[in-house]
Amino acid sequence: MEVVRSDRKSSSNDVVVSTLPLYRSAPPLEVRLEDFELFAMDRLRVLKGISDGLSRGKKPEEMENLAMDLWKANMRHLEATEGVNKDVISHFVLRLVYCRTEELRKWFLSMETALFRYRFHSKSSEAQRVLMSEFKLPYKPVSNAEFESVKDKLGQVARSMGQTLPAADAIFYKVPFEEVPELVAGRRVFIHKGHAYVAMNQVVSLVVTQFRSNLSKALILTNRKWTSTIREQEKDRLAPIVEALCTSYLGPDYSQPKEFAEISIKDIDQISKTSFPLCMRYLFEKVREDHHLKHGGRMQLGLFLKGVGLKLDDALAFWKAEFVPKVGAERFDKEYAYNIRHNYGREGKRTDYTPYSCQKIISSTPGVGDHHGCPYRHFSEENLRAALARMGVGSRVVEDVMDKVHNRHYQLACTLTFEAVHGSSCDAGINHPNQYFIDSQKILQSKNGSVA
Repeated sequence: MEVVRSDRKSSSNDVVVSTLPLYRSAPPLEVRLEDFELFAMDRLRVLKGISDGLSRGKKPEEMENLAMDLWKANMRHLEATEGVNKDVISHFVLRLVYCRTEELRKWFLSMETALFRYRFHSKSSEAQRVLMSEFKLPYKPVSNAEFESVKDKLGQVARSMGQTLPAADAIFYKVPFEEVPELVAGRRVFIHKGHAYVAMNQVVSLVVTQFRSNLSKALILTNRKWTSTIREQEKDRLAPIVEALCTSYLGPDYSQPKEFAEISIKDIDQISKTSFPLCMRYLFEKVREDHHLKHGGRMQLGLFLKGVGLKLDDALAFWKAEFVPKVGAERFDKEYAYNIRHNYGREGKRTDYTPYSCQKIISSTPGVGDHHGCPYRHFSEENLRAALARMGVGSRVVEDVMDKVHNRHYQLACTLTFEAVHGSSCDAGINHPNQYFIDSQKILQSKNGSVA
């Protein structure tokens, strides 16, 4: 797969269209640099949607519907061949993105395996059999004579799961039991002499195990190639894109306030208590308390305040009022005012900087004396519990939040906090501090008849 500049066209002549790619080798395609990134981001929306659904405890049938809806919304193409190309290209781009650390590999492996499961399960029985043959699995259907000898046992397993008894023409495969661990763990399969009898409607477990094994090995090999050659060769072109993609924010742009025109300095204290997420509320409290924040904290809070509607003049007045008691007016004007104007696009390259997303905040690495970052990831358990209690989160919800934190679902932990504080569900989940603010203000407006 060769990545080319935008003035060259992508080619799709050599790709074989399949109902469900197995991603055994990179496609012989020329891919435009723009497509390299855009295709990957579309697939990432699917994987992150699946991750969120699984973390929220959705049922298997709900997850399959969710995965198919996400796929249609982000990955479908009017031309079948182009759709397959996008599928294959996006997988291999993300394989490169997520091969780089053990944590990234683990997440990608789990989400791609889940996606493959849902897509396989949605296929017809005939398509599933074709896909099984593509894996070259060495299993043949159980003979009629053997089926009759174990039919009663298979019926007992079916009854225990509330399913209909296997028909006389039902297809079963006999496989080593260790190759279908999830069926064994769920007691959803009959085992005899070290072999599991897997029904046709359960072969997804067999195929998924093989898919996961193949992808796991491929990720290790990709990591070796990335480390040994690709990273250095592509340090000025692809490497920056690859390294940024896993923390990409995929939602709405919050660089300019849309829902609520502006907030004033006189309202900011009250609004911070009602509508700031914990990460911004903590920074706001620290600047009020210490009359100073290091660069990372100033950027995180300053861009958030810009996004919720604090105008440049008010921002300068706010930061100056807070910093002057510690650094003095002259030093503030010399060392800090420029950066505030810079964030608003009034200095330097005139770039209009955007507020940080949850993913960017979570992936930051605060040092000693820093207060930025995500409290759900960076606070000690004791400090996080105390902070949640100050926000009015009840003890039962605090335990649910801590459970999400322990499993590294930091955005879901924030979502649970939002729901507890506002007494309202947030099905979309919290993906951006400015989204938290807007959703909070909407709820308060509907309750009070005016923005709090």
